[in-house]
Amino acid sequence: MREREPMTQTMKASEARQNFSQLLNKVFRRETRVIVEKSGIPVAAIISAQDLERLNRLEQEREKDFAILDEMRQAFEDVPDEELEREVSRAVAQAREQRRATQQPPARTP
Repeated sequence: MREREPMTQTMKASEARQNFSQLLNKVFRRETRVIVEKSGIPVAAIISAQDLERLNRLEQEREKDFAILDEMRQAFEDVPDEELEREVSRAVAQAREQRRATQQPPARTP
């Protein structure tokens, strides 16, 4: 079963400072995440160490994904944009056609 996400609350920096100990306890128990505002502008967030670890992991995965995209882009750097767009459109249309051909027709109801 998936763990429920903590609620996110927004508060002024002065309020966060006054209630810092209670906030830390709530964040640790994964009851809340806090967006801290100064003059109505979000300036910081208080999140659990577990949330930060997950964010770091997601950022690393994103960097890897973009590195792969950069490699792919380099393989086609000499191909004009118009030609690439035509080939991509053709490949997408072909993939959609193949997908439609393999899908079951919807069941008829009496």
